[in-house]
Amino acid sequence: MDGLIGGQDPALRVDAAHATAAALVNHGRDGDPEVAARLVALGDEHGIDEMARLWADRPADTLPGALWRMYALRAGIRHDPEGLARAYDAGRRRASVDEVVAGVAEPPSPEALQELADGVLGGVFTGDLAVALERAAAFCRVVATGTALLADTEAEHEPAHRATRRAADLLRTAGQLEAAAARWREGSLL
Repeated sequence: MDGLIGGQDPALRVDAAHATAAALVNHGRDGDPEVAARLVALGDEHGIDEMARLWADRPADTLPGALWRMYALRAGIRHDPEGLARAYDAGRRRASVDEVVAGVAEPPSPEALQELADGVLGGVFTGDLAVALERAAAFCRVVATGTALLADTEAEHEPAHRATRRAADLLRTAGQLEAAAARWREGSLL
């Protein structure tokens, strides 16, 4: 695989991205909880940058693109659980339906968010992939709402601008994950 990833032929990189994504999902569905747990922690073990090299440039409506977004979301939660818990808490009252779909424990603590990230990504391998994608999308919507609300309380322009941009990015990711879920249900998420 290392030879394919660094290869000069872009078609080989695309093929490798799709083949590895399909292999992970298929391998994770063998029913072994230890395998699923190892796949959830794949980014921790090999680094999220390695996954980015393989999957980040794939469109969101492909299996590798959707998996990249799921792993990146988990990495983001692990990187800043306190900030995301604060944004989730701020947004959940305005995005109550999404809060229910996301399924974060009450109260939305940093630990609860990390458990959610592992659980949702684990659902890719042990449950219905479309449901896992929709839960991640709902989480993104709640956090985006909270991030936008918190941006309004910033006294300085630049932090408020960054938070607003982050909220917009999260909303875009939510839409992408929902589209990927629809494609999975149609049988066209390849």
